[in-house]
Amino acid sequence: MVYAGAGIITIGIPLLYWFWHSRKNRNAKAKLDQAVALGLDQPVSLHPRIDPNLCIGSGACVQACPESDVLGLVDNRGVLIHATQCVGHGLCQAACPVQAITLVFGTQKRGVDIPHLKGNFETNVQGIYIAGELGGMGLISNAVRQGTEAAHFIAQSLDQRSGNGVLDLAIIGAGPAGIAASLQAQIEGLKFMTFEQEELGGAIVTYPRRKMVMASPLELPGYGKVRLREIPKESLLELFQDVFTKTGLSVSAKNKVEDVSRHQDHFKLTARQGEYYARRVLLAIGRRGSPRKLDVPGELSPKVAYRVIEPEKFAGLKILVVGGGDSAVEAALALSEQPKTTVHLSYRQEKIFRIKEANRRRLEASLSAGRITPILPSEVLRIEPERVLLAHLGKEMDLPIDYIFIFAGGELPSQFLQKIGIEFTRKFGEA
Repeated sequence: MVYAGAGIITIGIPLLYWFWHSRKNRNAKAKLDQAVALGLDQPVSLHPRIDPNLCIGSGACVQACPESDVLGLVDNRGVLIHATQCVGHGLCQAACPVQAITLVFGTQKRGVDIPHLKGNFETNVQGIYIAGELGGMGLISNAVRQGTEAAHFIAQSLDQRSGNGVLDLAIIGAGPAGIAASLQAQIEGLKFMTFEQEELGGAIVTYPRRKMVMASPLELPGYGKVRLREIPKESLLELFQDVFTKTGLSVSAKNKVEDVSRHQDHFKLTARQGEYYARRVLLAIGRRGSPRKLDVPGELSPKVAYRVIEPEKFAGLKILVVGGGDSAVEAALALSEQPKTTVHLSYRQEKIFRIKEANRRRLEASLSAGRITPILPSEVLRIEPERVLLAHLGKEMDLPIDYIFIFAGGELPSQFLQKIGIEFTRKFGEA
């Protein structure tokens, strides 16, 4: 009996583990096939590339990743599953016991333009630095870290402080990277100014209300550690406001910097509210400098917008939302929750597929409840004062509307950056 029991344990436990492991592999393979079918297998920025020849299938990367179903084991090898949801934490790389993971930008199918940066975040233009999303780092904690480090390197590069109305540092952008850089610049004793074309918070301000923002624990210079995970944008903006209140920082809001040029031994910044001079410039702006236009007749109408900040203001109106990404879906959902609001959703494809799973579930519920009416596939042909003309299933469709919100993506502020002289490289799955 003792030998029989020992035999059962010896054979049974490994057998149970094998069944359990095989089931996880099958589930991951099914999720990967679904992600490929839905177009969710192409990462948008920094992401892990796993070498199958080095991977030993330990699953450490899967366990380390804080996002659901971004990584999985298929055929006992780590793979990216829902790649579009990867935000470049880098925790998977740190957890891999055999160094099989490299963090890279772009894929063979989709290239990503990344600026040339030195180890101290300086660009090819001496004296101009980049931190945060523009440099390819999308996660808030990464942006904060880069903004902090860049401001420190800038302070080290200055042998003495500026005078005669010239700033030591001009920080362009008051998002996470810009705020962190401002705090560090304050600690370093720099004479600096932070510019923002919108309000404190940068692009986060433009998110729809109650949009959940991905984050992770971070430390803001002079403020302290902040434990975050997934929080509403309002809470994050409240945090930033508290930071400014307690540290005494200020930002020149609604003051877009339109040009940066070399002026003697420093830079001249031309902004909406005047001209400024600085010895160093830190670009902490987002990759989406301006919303992409449809370029159709009537798009200059005051009833056309490219973001939804306060959906309650559109209660009781007829709305058309154009787009098939997360931003479009989140805007349509927020608007559909307003009383007596009619919301139509237009997208050029037959299905909306490149969105987060949580948004997919919410959208399906809204469609089933009749709160959102899809017009798929369709394209906007012309926008008139009280209607929009769409191409839908080979016919022209006349849709009465009060407002139209367009989410066709954003465009890299290429013209602004090229004028400054910033050089970029398009990377296809490269570190």
